[in-house]
Amino acid sequence: MIRDIPIVPAPDARARSAVSSHATRLATLPPLSLYVHIPWCVRKCPYCDFNSHEIRTDIPEDAYVEALTRDLEQALPLIWGRRIYTIFFGGGTPSLFSGAAVDRLLANLRALLPLEYCSEITLEANPGTFEAAKFRAFRASGVNRLSIGIQSFNDRHLQALGRIHDAREARQAIEIAHRHFENFNLDLMYALPEQSLTEARQDIAEAIAAAPTHISAYHLTLEPNTLFHRYPPRLPDDEVCADMQVAIEESLSGAGFRHYETSAFARPDRQARHNVNYWQFGDYIGIGAGAHSKISSPHRIVRQMRHKQPRAYLDGVASGTHIQEERVVNLDELPFEFMMNALRLTEGVPVALYAERTGLALSGIEKMLNQAEQRGLMQRDHLIIRPSRRGQRFLNDLLQIFLV
Repeated sequence: MIRDIPIVPAPDARARSAVSSHATRLATLPPLSLYVHIPWCVRKCPYCDFNSHEIRTDIPEDAYVEALTRDLEQALPLIWGRRIYTIFFGGGTPSLFSGAAVDRLLANLRALLPLEYCSEITLEANPGTFEAAKFRAFRASGVNRLSIGIQSFNDRHLQALGRIHDAREARQAIEIAHRHFENFNLDLMYALPEQSLTEARQDIAEAIAAAPTHISAYHLTLEPNTLFHRYPPRLPDDEVCADMQVAIEESLSGAGFRHYETSAFARPDRQARHNVNYWQFGDYIGIGAGAHSKISSPHRIVRQMRHKQPRAYLDGVASGTHIQEERVVNLDELPFEFMMNALRLTEGVPVALYAERTGLALSGIEKMLNQAEQRGLMQRDHLIIRPSRRGQRFLNDLLQIFLV
């Protein structure tokens, strides 16, 4: 099972200087994705630690679309000449926006940046916000993939999770998705409060029967700064949770889904291209309240974060002060940052990708790689670096090796 990464001591000065002495030199820039954050939701779920805010009054759709457009305009100098590979509308609940607002925003984005042919454009949606006409408008605007937050088909568990929908609405949302989208993901959670192994099996069986192209199955964790962290519910024990994970993986494999990432399962050729770009340490520009960016140039990698509060973000875009934090990634952080993403992929990544995406020589982390192999957490040859089956189960133990 995946556990929290413990804090480990920093390396001594000699080891740190050895890593830092390498200059970042990227011969080619990675693919570039665009993330658009819509921060509002109907109700904050007790397990959610994302930057989401309950609707208190009407959503300022027009003002927010204008701010997103200006945000991207101001970011253009960082990405001149580059094309967008994927777009992802995340939240919050992006499906609270109208079809007209999404259409207007996508038109503005296309006017500012060239999109790759057949770009994947994903929108997160929650049951309870599904209206056939709205989702028909989303599809007409260019959205070609949905990610639906089902979480469970059990009304008792949905209530425990604080979801605004019930199982009937979840099924209706899937029916509407089928009408307008060939490609959609279902988000499920397991290890829910007082959930049994039989109930977890029932959830995954119904998800498979719904015939999505992609399923994401997440272990419920009690994140800091959430209501569940302050008032923990009664959860299944570790052994039952492990059995749930095995049962879910076996059911999905038997149904023809390929387990390609820690929590992601896809039909052939239906991987989430936007997320794969993250895991392969690609670049992304994030716009919207609290959005993060990772932008590479030939000699450095920059990370940014926008202001989290919607009002602060809106005011900041107007004054050009919406970037709350911007920093150049230190060279000695790159091994962990790369592996933290790449080792989520069950089939791993090409050996050459490490140097291509970090500008560092693989020889600089040879001792770490050897240690991971010796502990049975990693497998590699001259072509591929991949987590072993044990490494997939104890991913944070594997990642700790690269935390310097």
